Amino acid sequence: MNAGSRLRVAVTSRAVHPLHGLGGLERHVFDLVRHLAARGVEVTLVTPPPRPGCPREAIAALETSARLVHVPYVTFPLANRPGTTILDRDTAYPLFGWRAGRRAAHLVAQGRVDVVHGLGASALGYARARRRGAGAPLVLNPQGLEEFGATAPDAARLKRLAYVPLQRAVRAVARAADCVLATDRALVPVVERWLPMAAGKVAVVPNAIDVEACRRHAGSAEAMAMRQQAGLGASDFVMLSVGRLERNKGFDVMVDALAGARARLDVLVPGWTWVLAGDGPERRALASRVQSAGLAHAVRLAGRLSDAALHAWYEAATVFVHPTRYEGSSLVTLEAMAHARPVVATRAGGLPDKVVEGVTGWLVAPSDAGALARALVVAAEALARLPAMGAEGAALVDREFAWPAVARRTEEVYRRLLAYDSPLGTRPGGP
Repeated sequence: MNAGSRLRVAVTSRAVHPLHGLGGLERHVFDLVRHLAARGVEVTLVTPPPRPGCPREAIAALETSARLVHVPYVTFPLANRPGTTILDRDTAYPLFGWRAGRRAAHLVAQGRVDVVHGLGASALGYARARRRGAGAPLVLNPQGLEEFGATAPDAARLKRLAYVPLQRAVRAVARAADCVLATDRALVPVVERWLPMAAGKVAVVPNAIDVEACRRHAGSAEAMAMRQQAGLGASDFVMLSVGRLERNKGFDVMVDALAGARARLDVLVPGWTWVLAGDGPERRALASRVQSAGLAHAVRLAGRLSDAALHAWYEAATVFVHPTRYEGSSLVTLEAMAHARPVVATRAGGLPDKVVEGVTGWLVAPSDAGALARALVVAAEALARLPAMGAEGAALVDREFAWPAVARRTEEVYRRLLAYDSPLGTRPGGP
């Protein structure tokens, strides 16, 4: 690549929105591609063909940001979409990664790509080419490392063992990678523990959110309408949590914390409410726990919400509470902060990179209902400070976690690798 020329990147991924649905990976790749393109990067996206029935206009919209190269993903009938079962992730996914990586290697050999950016095992075929001397640097985003149990320490041992084939594929990519991305500073040791790589090859590039879209969804008018619809006053103290209702999210701990903090909250902020948005296997157990704690009058299980309703609740909330037992990057916390809401959260995963104690919120130990109860009381006592703390959080998100900032940092990693003037850089011919 000549100095000053347009940067050309091949992104390999097993899924992308809108071709393959709207999960976390799909949304991340879609936003990555379009924000790199907005910076003038020429992106080639190596991914499976669109799912049946995908609207042509949706495909055309993606094609405005990237040249699409389709590689078949042969899955099993029990998988709703690629990557959704253990069997699929251990067999079809590595096979796709081999084929997609080989296609990326062919583009490199043709001189059409300067950097290969692989999501998870999707660049497996390029890892071998890189070890054999392919000239374009390889960047690996290993995603949440769920297959290793890295961000889920109480995941069943048998489940971790079941993912051994996928683990081997991801490790093979890591060995060949010139740079491995960690989504938070707090997760660098986790990445280094589970993935084999030479020292100095980890770069922190956070997961990002579309801040402008968050704020377009709802503002003060929508917040007022949501409070009125819910029968809440303009000054009522509203705690909001968002997530799938499963054990790892710690919502049961939140119920216990509210029971412990109830007496003080009743004095400090009479009429307080906890709104829990989301659905999942723990819904019935949580409802029973709320009833047993005598909190049914103060807890609203809102279920799964539309984007408009969810963001209206972000705006309507006084504080956001994320009591998770373990976590990756927590995009819902970033969304709440984008709406200028202070946060009470646990010191799990990448949350300490976002929630700055006493500045943008408060942090407590995971699974500690007593500590969480005390933090909720502290937040209620700090009503006058909450708007300023929310503003600090919004500024932090704009500065470090919005897509324009994260796309810039991603491009900086690419260019450092190509310049050979950084510890992350390696000359073509091997890692």
